[in-house]
Amino acid sequence: MTGNSMAWLRLFATLALAGSSAAAMAQSAISHDPICTDRPTKANNACSVPKGVVQVEFEAINWSRASAGGARSDSFAYASPTIKLGVSDSSDVQLTLTPLIENRNRFAGRTTSQTGFGDIFLRFKQRITPKESRFELGLIPYIKAPTAKTGIGNGEWEAGISVPIQYALDDRWSLTVNPQLSLLAGAANPDERHLELQTVLNLGYQLSDRTNVSGEVWTSQNWDSAGTVRQYSADLAIAHLLSDDLQLDGGVNFGLNQATPDVQVYAGVSARF
Repeated sequence: MTGNSMAWLRLFATLALAGSSAAAMAQSAISHDPICTDRPTKANNACSVPKGVVQVEFEAINWSRASAGGARSDSFAYASPTIKLGVSDSSDVQLTLTPLIENRNRFAGRTTSQTGFGDIFLRFKQRITPKESRFELGLIPYIKAPTAKTGIGNGEWEAGISVPIQYALDDRWSLTVNPQLSLLAGAANPDERHLELQTVLNLGYQLSDRTNVSGEVWTSQNWDSAGTVRQYSADLAIAHLLSDDLQLDGGVNFGLNQATPDVQVYAGVSARF
């Protein structure tokens, strides 16, 4: 792990310890509403973590495969937590770590691999609309710290903003539109910054009081000066509440063009403390 990685970890550990006593006192103030997470889909939720409460959204494993021209690439991300702390009744701060990433590339009968720590993402979520509103809107600015080594990350600071827009169609169906605009470093020349727009259209269905399923379509339009990269996927996911404070989930994403990984499978668990 790099020195920058340790600095970010120490910073958030200090914030988490400072908030731990507040989190304990906040337990009595947590409503009976079930945990609300940004998992499992690519679309975010507009909801925020209650003030003083710590929430961990943990991705146990994420595997993706891409094939092109006789080459095959597999990427694995293990034990990746997003740690959230509620800072007001409508906002929270979030830190995402990926302790271990493994990339395997196979071509002409030879396999090469690379492992290491991933980049760190720091986000702030602000819910704009009232908590019980049928229409919900949130703002999530983020910054990426380049803590991954070359080959796993690009070594550049990057940032953007995600805007989840949700509407409850009825008691069971919900619709989410989530654009995200990012300022990224160029692939060939990192000093040449460019925009990327991701957009998700998500349709969710409440199977029962404890189980939700969703389908979505996703696209990324990456306007790199070296050449625009367009990606598309169709995604399915399921989330099940074991209790109001504990959620299990998983999903699968299918690439719809050559520039998108053929398949991506993941599973995780989220807990509110």
